[in-house]
Amino acid sequence: MKKIIIVAALSFLGACSAEPESTIVVSSQETNIEPDYVLHPDQGHNKFSRAIEPVLRVPSGSVIEAYTEEATGGQLAPGSTMDDLNNIDWDLIHALTGPVYVEGAEPGDVLKVTLLELEPGDWGWTGVTPDFGFLAGEEDAAAIKTYSLDKERNIVVFSDGIEIPLAPFPGVMGVAPDTDEMLSTIPPRANGGNMDDPNMTVGTVVYFPVFVEGALFSVGDTHAVQGHGEVAGTAVEAPMRVVYRIEVLKGVRPIPEPQYETDDYYATTGFATTIDEAAKKATRYMIDYLVAEHELSRADAYMLCSLACDLKIAEVVDVPHMLVAMHVRKDVFKND
Repeated sequence: MKKIIIVAALSFLGACSAEPESTIVVSSQETNIEPDYVLHPDQGHNKFSRAIEPVLRVPSGSVIEAYTEEATGGQLAPGSTMDDLNNIDWDLIHALTGPVYVEGAEPGDVLKVTLLELEPGDWGWTGVTPDFGFLAGEEDAAAIKTYSLDKERNIVVFSDGIEIPLAPFPGVMGVAPDTDEMLSTIPPRANGGNMDDPNMTVGTVVYFPVFVEGALFSVGDTHAVQGHGEVAGTAVEAPMRVVYRIEVLKGVRPIPEPQYETDDYYATTGFATTIDEAAKKATRYMIDYLVAEHELSRADAYMLCSLACDLKIAEVVDVPHMLVAMHVRKDVFKND
Protein backbone atom coordinates (compact mmCIF):
# COMPACT_ATOMS: atom_id res chain seq x y z
CA MET A 1 0.00 0.00 0.00
CA LYS A 2 1.25 3.41 -0.89
CA LYS A 3 2.26 5.49 2.11
CA ILE A 4 0.25 8.72 2.36
CA ILE A 5 1.51 11.56 4.52
CA ILE A 6 -1.49 13.66 5.51
CA VAL A 7 0.51 16.50 7.11
CA ALA A 8 4.16 16.61 8.15
CA ALA A 9 4.36 16.33 11.93
CA LEU A 10 6.26 19.56 12.40
CA SER A 11 4.95 20.64 15.79
CA PHE A 12 5.76 17.28 17.34
CA LEU A 13 9.23 17.35 15.88
CA GLY A 14 9.99 20.36 18.01
CA ALA A 15 9.50 18.10 21.02
CA CYS A 16 10.79 14.88 19.52
CA SER A 17 12.82 14.97 16.31
CA ALA A 18 12.30 12.33 13.66
CA GLU A 19 15.86 11.08 14.10
CA PRO A 20 17.00 12.30 17.52
CA GLU A 21 20.53 11.65 18.70
CA SER A 22 19.21 9.57 21.60
CA THR A 23 15.63 8.43 22.04
CA ILE A 24 13.48 5.66 23.40
CA VAL A 25 11.05 4.06 21.00
CA VAL A 26 9.02 1.36 22.68
CA SER A 27 8.20 -1.13 19.92
CA SER A 28 6.29 -4.36 19.61
CA GLN A 29 8.00 -7.53 18.40
CA GLU A 30 7.10 -6.63 14.84
CA THR A 31 10.00 -5.15 12.87
CA ASN A 32 10.31 -2.86 9.85
CA ILE A 33 6.94 -1.28 10.54
CA GLU A 34 6.08 1.10 7.71
CA PRO A 35 2.96 3.22 8.27
CA ASP A 36 0.43 3.55 5.48
CA TYR A 37 -0.80 6.91 6.76
CA VAL A 38 0.52 9.69 8.98
CA LEU A 39 -1.64 12.03 11.06
CA HIS A 40 -0.59 15.34 12.60
CA PRO A 41 -1.90 16.61 15.97
CA ASP A 42 -3.67 19.46 14.15
CA GLN A 43 -5.93 16.81 12.65
CA GLY A 44 -7.99 16.26 15.72
CA HIS A 45 -10.85 17.10 18.05
CA ASN A 46 -11.70 17.02 21.74
CA LYS A 47 -15.17 15.50 22.02
CA PHE A 48 -16.76 12.14 21.24
CA SER A 49 -19.67 12.12 18.77
CA ARG A 50 -20.74 10.44 15.57
CA ALA A 51 -21.19 13.97 14.19
CA ILE A 52 -17.44 14.67 14.10
CA GLU A 53 -16.17 14.32 10.55
CA PRO A 54 -13.29 11.87 10.04
CA VAL A 55 -9.90 13.28 9.08
CA LEU A 56 -8.96 10.08 7.27
CA ARG A 57 -10.59 7.03 5.66
CA VAL A 58 -8.60 3.78 5.63
CA PRO A 59 -9.15 0.15 4.72
CA SER A 60 -9.11 -2.46 7.45
CA GLY A 61 -5.57 -3.58 8.25
CA SER A 62 -3.99 -0.16 7.78
CA VAL A 63 -1.04 0.99 9.88
CA ILE A 64 -1.32 4.58 11.08
CA GLU A 65 1.36 6.80 12.58
CA ALA A 66 -0.41 9.40 14.73
CA TYR A 67 1.30 12.30 16.45
CA THR A 68 -0.46 13.56 19.58
CA GLU A 69 -0.31 16.63 21.78
CA GLU A 70 -0.25 16.40 25.56
CA ALA A 71 -3.72 16.44 27.12
CA THR A 72 -4.28 20.21 27.10
CA GLY A 73 -3.52 20.54 23.41
CA GLY A 74 -0.58 22.90 23.84
CA GLN A 75 -1.94 25.07 26.64
CA LEU A 76 0.97 23.93 28.81
CA ALA A 77 4.65 23.81 27.89
CA PRO A 78 8.04 23.20 29.51
CA GLY A 79 8.35 25.63 32.41
CA SER A 80 4.59 26.18 32.84
CA THR A 81 3.51 27.53 36.22
CA MET A 82 0.51 27.10 38.51
CA ASP A 83 -1.02 30.17 36.93
CA ASP A 84 -0.88 28.37 33.58
CA LEU A 85 -2.41 25.23 35.06
CA ASN A 86 -5.17 27.15 36.83
CA ASN A 87 -6.08 28.98 33.63
CA ILE A 88 -6.32 26.10 31.18
CA ASP A 89 -9.52 25.88 29.17
CA TRP A 90 -11.10 22.58 30.16
CA ASP A 91 -13.31 22.71 27.08
CA LEU A 92 -10.16 21.97 25.04
CA ILE A 93 -9.36 18.74 26.91
CA HIS A 94 -8.51 16.17 25.68
CA ALA A 95 -6.61 16.84 22.45
CA LEU A 96 -7.21 13.74 20.30
CA THR A 97 -5.79 12.83 16.89
CA GLY A 98 -8.51 11.56 14.55
CA PRO A 99 -11.14 10.38 14.04
CA VAL A 100 -10.24 7.69 11.54
CA TYR A 101 -13.02 6.12 9.45
CA VAL A 102 -12.33 2.42 8.88
CA GLU A 103 -13.96 1.10 5.74
CA GLY A 104 -16.38 -1.75 6.33
CA ALA A 105 -16.85 -1.12 10.05
CA GLU A 106 -20.52 -1.36 11.04
CA PRO A 107 -22.44 -1.35 14.32
CA GLY A 108 -22.08 -4.74 15.99
CA ASP A 109 -18.55 -5.31 14.65
CA VAL A 110 -15.43 -5.21 16.81
CA LEU A 111 -12.54 -2.85 16.06
CA LYS A 112 -9.10 -4.32 16.75
CA VAL A 113 -6.31 -1.83 17.48
CA THR A 114 -2.76 -3.13 17.90
CA LEU A 115 -0.25 -0.73 19.49
CA LEU A 116 2.97 -1.18 17.52
CA GLU A 117 5.21 1.74 18.57
CA LEU A 118 5.05 4.42 21.25
CA GLU A 119 7.62 7.22 21.26
CA PRO A 120 7.20 10.00 23.83
CA GLY A 121 8.25 13.54 23.05
CA ASP A 122 11.04 15.23 24.96
CA TRP A 123 8.98 16.69 27.79
CA GLY A 124 6.00 16.10 30.05
CA TRP A 125 4.13 17.55 33.00
CA THR A 126 2.24 16.48 36.12
CA GLY A 127 -0.09 18.67 38.14
CA VAL A 128 -2.35 18.55 41.17
CA THR A 129 -5.01 20.95 42.42
CA PRO A 130 -7.27 20.89 45.50
CA ASP A 131 -10.46 20.35 43.47
CA PHE A 132 -9.30 17.54 41.18
CA GLY A 133 -8.06 14.02 41.89
CA PHE A 134 -9.14 11.09 44.05
CA LEU A 135 -8.73 13.14 47.23
CA ALA A 136 -10.46 16.25 45.90
CA GLY A 137 -11.66 18.34 48.81
CA GLU A 138 -9.36 16.57 51.28
CA GLU A 139 -5.97 17.87 50.21
CA ASP A 140 -5.09 21.50 49.53
CA ALA A 141 -1.96 20.63 47.57
CA ALA A 142 -1.41 22.66 44.42
CA ALA A 143 1.67 22.11 42.28
CA ILE A 144 2.91 21.48 38.77
CA LYS A 145 6.09 19.79 37.59
CA THR A 146 7.45 19.89 34.07
CA TYR A 147 10.14 17.45 33.03
CA SER A 148 12.70 16.88 30.33
CA LEU A 149 12.29 13.18 29.63
CA ASP A 150 15.61 11.32 29.76
CA LYS A 151 15.05 8.99 26.82
CA GLU A 152 18.66 7.88 26.74
CA ARG A 153 18.18 6.24 30.16
CA ASN A 154 14.43 5.73 29.63
CA ILE A 155 13.45 7.59 32.82
CA VAL A 156 11.80 10.71 34.12
CA VAL A 157 13.53 12.41 37.04
CA PHE A 158 10.68 13.23 39.43
CA SER A 159 12.93 14.94 41.97
CA ASP A 160 16.37 14.52 43.54
CA GLY A 161 16.75 10.83 44.30
CA ILE A 162 13.50 9.75 42.61
CA GLU A 163 13.62 8.36 39.06
CA ILE A 164 10.72 6.61 37.35
CA PRO A 165 11.11 4.31 34.31
CA LEU A 166 9.15 5.48 31.28
CA ALA A 167 6.21 3.27 30.32
CA PRO A 168 4.33 5.16 27.58
CA PHE A 169 0.69 4.51 26.65
CA PRO A 170 -2.32 6.39 25.27
CA GLY A 171 -4.66 7.52 28.04
CA VAL A 172 -7.50 7.98 25.56
CA MET A 173 -8.43 5.56 22.80
CA GLY A 174 -11.97 5.28 21.58
CA VAL A 175 -14.55 5.00 18.86
CA ALA A 176 -17.52 7.30 18.31
CA PRO A 177 -20.65 6.73 20.37
CA ASP A 178 -24.00 6.59 18.59
CA THR A 179 -25.03 10.15 19.38
CA ASP A 180 -24.85 13.58 17.81
CA GLU A 181 -24.24 15.09 21.25
CA MET A 182 -20.69 16.35 21.78
CA LEU A 183 -19.65 14.29 24.79
CA SER A 184 -16.80 15.25 27.09
CA THR A 185 -13.71 13.07 26.71
CA ILE A 186 -13.00 13.12 30.44
CA PRO A 187 -14.96 10.02 31.57
CA PRO A 188 -14.52 6.58 30.02
CA ARG A 189 -17.62 5.02 28.48
CA ALA A 190 -18.63 1.95 26.50
CA ASN A 191 -16.86 3.44 23.47
CA GLY A 192 -13.56 3.51 25.39
CA GLY A 193 -12.31 7.06 25.76
CA ASN A 194 -10.35 8.17 28.78
CA MET A 195 -9.56 4.72 30.13
CA ASP A 196 -6.15 5.73 31.53
CA ASP A 197 -5.14 2.08 31.80
CA PRO A 198 -1.32 1.81 31.97
CA ASN A 199 -1.52 -1.82 30.81
CA MET A 200 -2.57 -0.66 27.34
CA THR A 201 1.01 -0.18 26.26
CA VAL A 202 3.06 -1.29 23.27
CA GLY A 203 2.22 -4.77 21.99
CA THR A 204 -1.26 -4.65 23.51
CA VAL A 205 -4.24 -5.44 21.30
CA VAL A 206 -7.32 -3.44 22.28
CA TYR A 207 -10.84 -4.38 21.14
CA PHE A 208 -13.65 -1.81 20.86
CA PRO A 209 -17.35 -2.35 20.17
CA VAL A 210 -18.38 -0.50 17.02
CA PHE A 211 -21.41 1.78 17.40
CA VAL A 212 -21.41 3.78 14.13
CA GLU A 213 -20.44 3.25 10.52
CA GLY A 214 -16.68 3.56 10.09
CA ALA A 215 -16.08 3.23 13.85
CA LEU A 216 -14.37 6.69 13.94
CA PHE A 217 -11.33 5.87 16.07
CA SER A 218 -9.25 8.51 17.88
CA VAL A 219 -6.20 8.50 20.17
CA GLY A 220 -4.64 11.03 22.53
CA ASP A 221 -4.03 12.07 26.15
CA THR A 222 -0.74 10.23 25.86
CA HIS A 223 1.23 9.46 29.02
CA ALA A 224 4.95 8.81 29.44
CA VAL A 225 4.25 6.93 32.69
CA GLN A 226 1.35 6.54 35.12
CA GLY A 227 0.54 4.44 38.16
CA HIS A 228 -2.65 2.40 38.43
CA GLY A 229 -5.39 4.72 39.64
CA GLU A 230 -3.85 8.03 38.48
CA VAL A 231 -4.93 9.26 41.92
CA ALA A 232 -3.69 12.88 41.63
CA GLY A 233 -5.60 13.28 38.37
CA THR A 234 -2.63 13.46 36.00
CA ALA A 235 0.13 11.21 34.73
CA VAL A 236 3.33 12.41 33.09
CA GLU A 237 1.32 14.06 30.33
CA ALA A 238 3.43 14.12 27.16
CA PRO A 239 3.19 14.43 23.38
CA MET A 240 3.79 11.14 21.61
CA ARG A 241 4.20 9.31 18.32
CA VAL A 242 1.77 6.39 18.26
CA VAL A 243 1.91 3.71 15.58
CA TYR A 244 -1.07 1.37 15.48
CA ARG A 245 -2.73 -1.15 13.18
CA ILE A 246 -6.51 -0.92 12.87
CA GLU A 247 -8.70 -3.83 11.76
CA VAL A 248 -12.42 -4.62 11.53
CA LEU A 249 -13.52 -7.97 12.98
CA LYS A 250 -16.84 -9.32 11.71
CA GLY A 251 -18.86 -12.25 12.99
CA VAL A 252 -17.00 -12.37 16.30
CA ARG A 253 -18.29 -12.40 19.86
CA PRO A 254 -19.83 -9.00 20.57
CA ILE A 255 -18.37 -7.05 23.48
CA PRO A 256 -20.20 -4.41 25.55
CA GLU A 257 -17.10 -2.39 26.46
CA PRO A 258 -13.42 -2.42 25.47
CA GLN A 259 -11.33 -5.50 26.15
CA TYR A 260 -7.65 -6.12 25.50
CA GLU A 261 -4.93 -8.73 25.46
CA THR A 262 -1.19 -9.27 25.44
CA ASP A 263 0.86 -12.41 24.94
CA ASP A 264 0.46 -13.09 28.66
CA TYR A 265 -3.15 -12.32 29.54
CA TYR A 266 -6.63 -11.39 28.36
CA ALA A 267 -8.47 -8.49 30.02
CA THR A 268 -11.99 -7.15 30.32
CA THR A 269 -12.83 -3.61 31.43
CA GLY A 270 -15.79 -2.08 33.20
CA PHE A 271 -16.63 1.56 33.86
CA ALA A 272 -19.01 2.80 36.54
CA THR A 273 -19.49 5.61 39.04
CA THR A 274 -17.97 3.46 41.83
CA ILE A 275 -15.02 1.10 42.01
CA ASP A 276 -17.34 -1.63 43.31
CA GLU A 277 -19.66 -1.52 40.32
CA ALA A 278 -16.80 -1.14 37.83
CA ALA A 279 -15.11 -4.21 39.35
CA LYS A 280 -18.35 -6.17 39.21
CA LYS A 281 -18.83 -5.30 35.54
CA ALA A 282 -15.27 -6.33 34.68
CA THR A 283 -15.87 -9.62 36.53
CA ARG A 284 -19.17 -10.27 34.73
CA TYR A 285 -17.52 -9.61 31.39
CA MET A 286 -14.66 -11.98 32.27
CA ILE A 287 -17.13 -14.74 33.13
CA ASP A 288 -18.84 -14.14 29.77
CA TYR A 289 -15.45 -14.35 28.02
CA LEU A 290 -14.45 -17.59 29.77
CA VAL A 291 -17.79 -19.20 28.95
CA ALA A 292 -17.74 -18.11 25.29
CA GLU A 293 -14.05 -18.56 24.46
CA HIS A 294 -13.00 -21.39 26.77
CA GLU A 295 -16.27 -23.32 27.04
CA LEU A 296 -16.45 -23.20 30.82
CA SER A 297 -19.67 -23.38 32.78
CA ARG A 298 -20.58 -20.12 34.47
CA ALA A 299 -19.82 -21.72 37.85
CA ASP A 300 -16.36 -22.84 36.73
CA ALA A 301 -15.72 -19.45 35.11
CA TYR A 302 -16.69 -17.64 38.31
CA MET A 303 -14.39 -19.87 40.38
CA LEU A 304 -11.53 -19.43 37.91
CA CYS A 305 -11.90 -15.66 38.30
CA SER A 306 -11.07 -16.17 41.99
CA LEU A 307 -8.05 -18.35 41.27
CA ALA A 308 -6.34 -17.02 38.16
CA CYS A 309 -7.74 -13.54 37.52
CA ASP A 310 -6.62 -10.19 38.90
CA LEU A 311 -8.64 -7.01 39.27
CA LYS A 312 -6.68 -3.90 38.28
CA ILE A 313 -7.80 -0.37 39.10
CA ALA A 314 -7.00 1.65 35.99
CA GLU A 315 -8.25 5.07 37.10
CA VAL A 316 -10.38 6.60 39.85
CA VAL A 317 -10.38 10.28 38.82
CA ASP A 318 -12.16 10.64 35.47
CA VAL A 319 -15.44 11.78 36.95
CA PRO A 320 -18.11 10.61 36.96
CA HIS A 321 -16.65 7.24 35.96
CA MET A 322 -13.95 4.94 37.26
CA LEU A 323 -12.40 2.07 35.29
CA VAL A 324 -11.43 -1.38 36.53
CA ALA A 325 -9.94 -4.21 34.46
CA MET A 326 -9.77 -7.93 35.14
CA HIS A 327 -6.84 -9.96 33.77
CA VAL A 328 -6.69 -13.73 33.27
CA ARG A 329 -3.33 -15.39 32.69
CA LYS A 330 -3.13 -17.25 29.40
CA ASP A 331 -0.71 -19.87 30.71
CA VAL A 332 -3.51 -21.57 32.66
CA PHE A 333 -5.14 -22.67 29.40
CA LYS A 334 -3.03 -25.62 28.35
CA ASN A 335 -5.18 -26.57 25.34
CA ASP A 336 -4.80 -23.21 23.58
